[in-house]
Amino acid sequence: IDTDRIIPARFLKCVNFGLLGEKVFADERNALKGSHPFDIESNQGASILVVNDNFGCGSSREHAPQALLRWGIRAIIGQSFAEIFYGNCLALGIPCATASDSNIANLQKTISSNPRERWEFDIKEQIIKNDTSNFWKLTIQPGSLTMLLTGRWDATSELIANNQKLKLIIKKLPYLNNFSSLE
Repeated sequence: IDTDRIIPARFLKCVNFGLLGEKVFADERNALKGSHPFDIESNQGASILVVNDNFGCGSSREHAPQALLRWGIRAIIGQSFAEIFYGNCLALGIPCATASDSNIANLQKTISSNPRERWEFDIKEQIIKNDTSNFWKLTIQPGSLTMLLTGRWDATSELIANNQKLKLIIKKLPYLNNFSSLE
């Protein structure tokens, strides 16, 4: 599923991301007239999205994860993710975990068989489990996992918070010795 399917290009003109949630998968939801997974009553309030291969491919629009976040998605589990989409999700604090093709298929089948069942995505343990103690092992890239567990996925805030350390590093680098915009 590419980013244009997640949020069609005509909605990219927004001034802020606040209203994107209602437009997520707009074309498919319109075509399926209420039978899209995002419109089915039993899925309302769901915050974990389980997807297949190469989710978020296509253009590198930040709007796609923004739209999913505004709809209520707080974690995505899939076979694989497009690299830029993955990075955009991480920048918003949305974990993207992977699992094998067979585990994704089994997870989707289990969720479909009881869509009202409560699920928990344990980032630290890298598992997803339900109330009946079924669980699936997930994988989150080590650097991403550290960022999510520490709450440090915002690079700009990290640079600002570590300004003194950054100045010391700059002084040690010969090609930045005269760099003074951090003063």
